[in-house]
Amino acid sequence: MPRSDMPADRFGRVLHVDLAKRRFEIRDRRDLFRESLGGAGAAIRLLEENGGLSAEPQDPGNPIVFAVGPLVGLYPMASKTVAMFVSPHNGRLGESHAGGRSAVSIRMAGYAAVVLTGASSTPVYLVIHDHGVEFRDASALWGLENSYTVGRVMREREPGSGARSILRIGRAGEVGVTYACVITETYRHFGRLGLGAVFGGKKLKGIVIVGRGRVPVADPKRYRAHYDLVFQAATRSKAMRKYHDLGTPINVLPLHELSALPTRNLREGSFEGAEAISGEAMAKRFLGRRLACAHCPVACVHLAALRTRHPHEPYFFSTAMLGYDYEPMYALGSMLGVADPEAMLRLMDEVEIQGLDAMSTGVVLAWGTEAVENGLVSLGELDGTALSWGDADAYRAAIRKIVERPTDLYRAMARGVAYAASVYGGEGFALAFGGNEMPGYHTGPGGYLTFLTGSRHSHLDSAGYGIDQSALGEGELPPPEEMIRQLFREEAWRQVLASLVVCFFARGIYTPDVVCEALAIADEGLFTDESSLRRIGQDALARKQRFNEVKGYDLTESNMPERIFETRTPWGKLDRGYMRTALIAASELWGHVDEPREHADTSSG
Repeated sequence: MPRSDMPADRFGRVLHVDLAKRRFEIRDRRDLFRESLGGAGAAIRLLEENGGLSAEPQDPGNPIVFAVGPLVGLYPMASKTVAMFVSPHNGRLGESHAGGRSAVSIRMAGYAAVVLTGASSTPVYLVIHDHGVEFRDASALWGLENSYTVGRVMREREPGSGARSILRIGRAGEVGVTYACVITETYRHFGRLGLGAVFGGKKLKGIVIVGRGRVPVADPKRYRAHYDLVFQAATRSKAMRKYHDLGTPINVLPLHELSALPTRNLREGSFEGAEAISGEAMAKRFLGRRLACAHCPVACVHLAALRTRHPHEPYFFSTAMLGYDYEPMYALGSMLGVADPEAMLRLMDEVEIQGLDAMSTGVVLAWGTEAVENGLVSLGELDGTALSWGDADAYRAAIRKIVERPTDLYRAMARGVAYAASVYGGEGFALAFGGNEMPGYHTGPGGYLTFLTGSRHSHLDSAGYGIDQSALGEGELPPPEEMIRQLFREEAWRQVLASLVVCFFARGIYTPDVVCEALAIADEGLFTDESSLRRIGQDALARKQRFNEVKGYDLTESNMPERIFETRTPWGKLDRGYMRTALIAASELWGHVDEPREHADTSSG
């Protein structure tokens, strides 16, 4: 039972860290968290307050915000941390969510959010605990070629095992690859939109967060009864069982059968190697372990045990444990024509070693392969690495060269597919939306409209791929205006879940009634009904859209690469008129969302 001497109203403390001056300050921001819940709703406000609207991505003034929600430490699957920043990848809102232990560690250290500003003059990593921050010299870690080594060193140096979270970057972040990620707990990531590059620009190698506190509840009996209801719903759910058994790789075969699995840079929607890299095949051949995020009973993180024979010892093997999910399997498997699962896993391992986002990496390499075929780039520009479909060894070498950047081409590829295509050509098959490389869903207009209109250009914004697939059973898509209304409602509600930092896999469990009861138990002074929740979600979404507009994103000028109109979806070829009408409707709907409500700054030092 969560009990502690930690005051019940302590949720709302924000830790501000100035990396340039190596100082920190703890501020009471209960006002902000009562208005926004936490997570995404609080992070966008803190990003605005701390100069995000005027900051350039690599400026020392580009703030990084980590925020958690009021259910963390109390309820299952409320275990994500939301990170916000100005993205070096597309110049707009950078938002990434990570599971693992970071949310619980932040909450148990006594904070609702951490805000990082400024840049260190020398490499540093932070140790955050309930009394503040310690600054550690990271010069010996800077430049290490393997991110796994960095994690091991930080684990060995710092106490707190069992109560800590460790975040770190690889070489990709240090050198400013715009889609570098931040690795947390080895197998989880702040993956998309380049948080790793922002860390690198601040000379921040990593963060250790140690949280040993507990979260109190006023009515333990009521809490236990409600917790049990949520826990039972999670553990007995067919959807949760699916995630436990095979995880997200269960998507490979169904998407292949629908012709919705992007293959060889979306030249096709199905992959002849789908069976070999399917979730079922991976579980039978490679599954070595399952992991769960903190306070989650599902254990959807699947690790492959990959054995490698020693080159000089015929009877000696080393075994690596590698996390695998649908998105990296699509990006480094079907998207590149790699049908050998061992080769695909080694690509994932190389991405992990370098500290890159797997989706962006795969799409960049797929563009590069097609650019070679079209004569847009030469073998010399590729530094002798001949990219061709299915050649995993060449792709591994190219991943390393994206970080090493020996030629102008690799320096362009290190800035993403949209930039590389703007320099070398091939815009029609450069698969980026809002400057972010495509996720693995070629399901129809709903999926692509999610990528184009979502606040972070992610399939997780409004899940239009789900509308595409659900509508197949009815035989008819909703009209474009209705499609946009459905996407808007879904994304606005997901802002609530992201403010609570509830895993989106659990969205069917955390209904409005369940959320209202959980909030009442977590904080008896917080009265929230469904209409209030939805207003909070719309407010967060309006702030995000306004942020992107200030940064120059115009929905009506969204770039749609020609390739998405050439390759058949489960609905046939995309209709240009449908897409144009939908984008106009989106611009009008998003433009009429109420302006975000301002609040008084009552922070205190």
